[in-house]
Amino acid sequence: MEKELIINSTPTEVEIALLEKSKLVELHYQKTNNNFTVGDIFLGRIRKLMPGLNAAFVDIGHKKDAFLHYTDLGPKLKSLLKFTQDTIDGQTPTQYLDNFEMQPEIIKTGKIDQVMNKKQPILVQVLKEPISTKGPRLSCEITIPGRFLVLTPFSNVVAVSKKIANPEERKRLKVLVESIRPKNFGLIVRTAAEGKKVADLHEELGFMMTKWEQVHNQLIKAQPPMKLLSELDKASSILRDILNDSFNKIIVNDKELFHNVQTFMGSISPEQVKIVKHHRPGKPIFEAFGVTRQIKSSFGKTATMASGAYLVIEHTEAMHVIDVNSGHKVTNGDQAEAVLGVNMESAEEIARQLRLRDIGGIIIIDFIDMRVPEHKKLLVQKMRDFMRKDRAQHTILPLSKFGLMQITRQRVRPEVKINTAELCPSCNGTGKINPSILLIDDIQRDLDFILQSRPNSTIKLRVHPFIHAFLKKGIPSIQMRWARKYFKWIKATSDADYQLMQYQFYDGNDDEIRL
Repeated sequence: MEKELIINSTPTEVEIALLEKSKLVELHYQKTNNNFTVGDIFLGRIRKLMPGLNAAFVDIGHKKDAFLHYTDLGPKLKSLLKFTQDTIDGQTPTQYLDNFEMQPEIIKTGKIDQVMNKKQPILVQVLKEPISTKGPRLSCEITIPGRFLVLTPFSNVVAVSKKIANPEERKRLKVLVESIRPKNFGLIVRTAAEGKKVADLHEELGFMMTKWEQVHNQLIKAQPPMKLLSELDKASSILRDILNDSFNKIIVNDKELFHNVQTFMGSISPEQVKIVKHHRPGKPIFEAFGVTRQIKSSFGKTATMASGAYLVIEHTEAMHVIDVNSGHKVTNGDQAEAVLGVNMESAEEIARQLRLRDIGGIIIIDFIDMRVPEHKKLLVQKMRDFMRKDRAQHTILPLSKFGLMQITRQRVRPEVKINTAELCPSCNGTGKINPSILLIDDIQRDLDFILQSRPNSTIKLRVHPFIHAFLKKGIPSIQMRWARKYFKWIKATSDADYQLMQYQFYDGNDDEIRL
C-alpha cells in the first residue's frame, strides 16, 4: 500500500497528514509551544493524595495537576521511587542498574496512601494529553520507545509484539534481545523488528540507553516540577512508529524541518532518505496534494461516500454514535446483498473516520438491519480487518440483538475537531455586504498603493479560486491589463481556504503585505 506523509509547518503549529492510496487517513496537529506530549518524562511532586479515588494529583508544571491512578503505578514503583530519590541525592552515580538493589513489588489491590507520601518527588511519564477539563494522565511505568524496541527500566521482561505471527521469528528475536538486554532493564520487541539482525537491535538499544542516561543526569540535584526527556516532535514520532517500505513520499514545506526529517530518516532508515522532498513556495502544500479538499469533505456531522450512502456522526458526553444511511444506494435487486454492500462500504469509512478524527472511548454504530446471519458475521470480520491498521488499542464486539456494533478505542489525546461550516463569504454573518461588484476595484486600489510605496517589489496576490478564475478570464484578462499598466506581472494564486471576498498580497519572500 502506497503511503504519503504531507507536513505543513507554520510559525505556530505543525500539521501532518497521512495519506494511504492518496486518501487521507490520519491528521495530526502539534503546537510549536506545546509543553505536554504523550511520552514526555517529568520529575513531578505529589500535590494531593485522594484515597477515595485511589489516585494522586501530581504537579508537573501544567496549569492543572496531572492525574496518577494506582493502576498506573506499576509493580516496580518502590524501585522507581528509590532510584529517583537516590539520584536526586547524588547516591546513584550511573544510569545502569547492575548494582541497583531492586525493591519488593507493590500489590495490585493496594491503596495509594500506603505507597506514596504528599510532596514526594516522583518520576512520571505522560500517558494521555490534557483532554477537556482534565489535566494530563500519568504513568510510573517508564518506557523509552525506539523503532524496533521499547526499553522498560526496572523490569526483566522480554516481550515480542503479537503482530509478529511466525513462531520461529518470535523465538529468534526473543533469544537475540535476551542476549543484549542490560540487567534490570526489560525490552519489548516491536513489529518493525521482524527480520532485523542483532547489530540493528544493539545499535538502537545503545541509542535508548543514551536517553535513559540523559534522564539520570538531569535527575541529579533536580527540583520538581521539571521535564527530563521530551518525546520526538510529532513528525519524527509518526515516522518512527509507522515507517515501512510502503512509504513512497514524505513532503515538507519548511526548509529547516525538511533537514530535520532528512537527518532523522538517515538515522533510522538511510535507504529511504531519498523519499523526503521539499515543497517549494507557491501553492499551499495541503492544497497542492488535495488534503484541504479531503478535510473539508471528511469532517462535520455528515460524511458522504462515493456510492451516495452516508454516515451521521454524533458526539455526546458519554460516547460517539454513528448512524449508517443508504441514501439512494439500495435498489430493487437483491435487497440483502445491497444492504450488505452499503454496510461493508460504511465499515471501511467508519474505520477511516475513527483514525482521522482520533475518536476514542465508546463508539456505537447503527448499521442498516441485516436478516442473514452470515452477513452479520462477515461484517464484523471485515470491520476487524479494516481496523487492523489502526495503531490505537481497540476492541470490537459482535452485533447485538438490536443490530448495534460496540467499539472501544484508546483515547490518548483530544479528538480532532474541524469546523467545516464556513462563515457566509458575502456578509460575514451580518446579513449585509459591501457591493460585491466593487471587489476588483478594492484589489486595484490596494495594488496601486503597494506599487507606489514599493515600486521594485515582487507582488503576489492570493484570492479565492472563483476570483482567481475571474482575474484570468478572457483576452486581455484583468491580470494582463495590470501587466500593461504597471509593466510588471502580478502573480495570482488561489487558496481554497479563503472566503469569496477575501484577498491578500505577499512579497517575493512570501511575507504578508499589511495595508
